[in-house]
Amino acid sequence: MSLELFNRNPDLARLRAEGYLVRIEGSLLVLREVPYVDSQRRVRTGTLVSTLDLAGDQTRKPETHVIHWDGDFPCNADGSPLPGISHQAPNTNLGFGLTARHSFSSKPSQDGYPDYYAKMSTYATILAGPAAVLQPGLSPRLNRSPDVEDEQSVFNYLDTASSRVGLGELASKLKNEVVGILGTGGTGGYILDLVAKTPVREIRLFDDDDFLSHNAFRAPGAPSLEQLRDAPKKVHYLKGIYERMHRGIVAHAVKMNAETLGLLDGITFAFISMDAGEEKRAVVAKLEALGVPFIDVGMGLELSNGSLGGILRVTTSTPAKRDHVHAGRISFAGGGGHDVYASNIQVADLNALNACLAVVKWKKLRGFYRDLENEHHSTYTTDGGMLLNGDQS
Repeated sequence: MSLELFNRNPDLARLRAEGYLVRIEGSLLVLREVPYVDSQRRVRTGTLVSTLDLAGDQTRKPETHVIHWDGDFPCNADGSPLPGISHQAPNTNLGFGLTARHSFSSKPSQDGYPDYYAKMSTYATILAGPAAVLQPGLSPRLNRSPDVEDEQSVFNYLDTASSRVGLGELASKLKNEVVGILGTGGTGGYILDLVAKTPVREIRLFDDDDFLSHNAFRAPGAPSLEQLRDAPKKVHYLKGIYERMHRGIVAHAVKMNAETLGLLDGITFAFISMDAGEEKRAVVAKLEALGVPFIDVGMGLELSNGSLGGILRVTTSTPAKRDHVHAGRISFAGGGGHDVYASNIQVADLNALNACLAVVKWKKLRGFYRDLENEHHSTYTTDGGMLLNGDQS
């Protein structure tokens, strides 16, 4: 992806053509081995790091003139701090193996920098100028290609959302996940929508049902009439949407039974949004045997007195705590009259909320979000908006 961006964008291509040691790491633009002078009048090198504003694979005018710096604060040739560029000294972990000890602010005009060549070369010149006084001929233009290009991303275009707000390090906690989504109807489709926006290595979809008109009104996206006429499998329809963004989506249009449970081998986390029944029981047994944590979601709504009401459920099972699953938190009976989750009434907003609650819990388990209570069972009641947690570990 890095080479493609440098080939497609004149401002990035010009940086390399003029000898700057620049590359894209994660979703950040990185300029390495920039010479500068420290407070002891020693010539050293540091790294400039900028966020990237992109429209797909095309650079836009930099939204901010601020830039990150990994190095000591730069000085004049006499060791006095460079004036007019100090911004913050945050000691920030930027993710992707990058850190920053300072950020600089040098705005050339009211309109900021016109492109990334102007931004990166200007800061490099400001920092390297005093170093060239002490060592004439020293320059940030090394005329050397980066040793290693960026590894292949799971995305078809860079995740500039995480880098813009400094979440690269947190997002990296998810990158080695192989996520299974079992059941891709209403809630499962929204789970895919959210997981596809994370850097997980692979997403496996399991569902043998067709995508029909009623599914269109409780799933993410908006299928065309022609797509509905074709009655595609749910997993193939959803893969066709989300593989535009994420490269690691694998669709399995199968029922989960003794012959297909082996497709779960190798996953590191699972979301279960299947109906109750023996298929779900077999899936849970397989996941427990693999030592895989999972989240099971359920939704039970009833129509009475002219309005809907009910409960959404998110039940988490980890190797450290599974007893509650078999103590009634998850139904395997399939349509029992006393099962509050047996009703098949679904509406898109509650499907989406159920998915959001499940994905947030997954991210809590992986350290993306803070998790002080460590609950393994949550319910949301529509009447009163009541959220209750239980089964803490």
